[in-house]
Amino acid sequence: MFYAAMLAWVKIVYNTVDDIIIQLGQKDRRQEPMAGKPLKRARAATTKPSAPSPARQPAAAVMIAKRIEEDIVLGRRQPRERLVEQDLCNLVGTHRGDVRLALFELEKKGLVERIPNRGAIVRGLTPQQVTEIYRVREELEVMAVRIIPFPVASGDISRLEQLQRQHTAAIAAGDLLTVFYSNLSFHQVLFGLCGNSCLIETIDWLAQKVYGIRSYANAFPESLERARQDHLDMIKALREADRDELIALTRRHLEPSPQAYIRDYERRFGKAEATDGFGKGPAERTPR
Repeated sequence: MFYAAMLAWVKIVYNTVDDIIIQLGQKDRRQEPMAGKPLKRARAATTKPSAPSPARQPAAAVMIAKRIEEDIVLGRRQPRERLVEQDLCNLVGTHRGDVRLALFELEKKGLVERIPNRGAIVRGLTPQQVTEIYRVREELEVMAVRIIPFPVASGDISRLEQLQRQHTAAIAAGDLLTVFYSNLSFHQVLFGLCGNSCLIETIDWLAQKVYGIRSYANAFPESLERARQDHLDMIKALREADRDELIALTRRHLEPSPQAYIRDYERRFGKAEATDGFGKGPAERTPR
């Protein structure tokens, strides 16, 4: 009897506890939607204000980068010139985040350098650095014209002629920015004829690194006229499938810009005393 009474009592306790658990579970399920809604609203309230404006920031950064790049190409910003973030913000009416993104992109191109505790500056190349870059450029560009399949299609010749008409008109008008862009497009089309995407990409990358020295040659009318005539002679060599002449023109076409830059650099800083500007030691003399 005792054990039977004890077993009955245990069953009563078990059933009572079970009922309580079931009731609590039902209550929790009824309250879940009500508890979830404020949480969802709270999350939305904390994330929405911090979300970036994807349309504004990249557009502003691209505009700033393009503006600085064109200033460097035209010689309006000199090597080693400081790029003050607040000045750039005021120039285009934007925020420091956009300016920093633009400077980061220009740094990747090799046009801007960041100096610890000093900020960003227009990158200044030493004569030795310029010589090394142009030596590599010459070899790569000659490689490209050496593997261009001949004969060249008439459509490609026509495209080069069209770009050269723009280049010629820009020289006549004194529009140095259009001179720069039309010259850039001409060579991109020319080297693109080789069909080697890796080679084309590397040529473009090295050309970007020396955008800042283009203005030194473009300041002289005779250099612009020589570039114009070189382009016409290159088109003629392509039309006549004269590869040796095209190679010789490609080598010659690279000479004026580094020569003009190095002359100006040595005039300002001297040969033996020339340094890279940040206490890294004397720059080597340029081989002749």
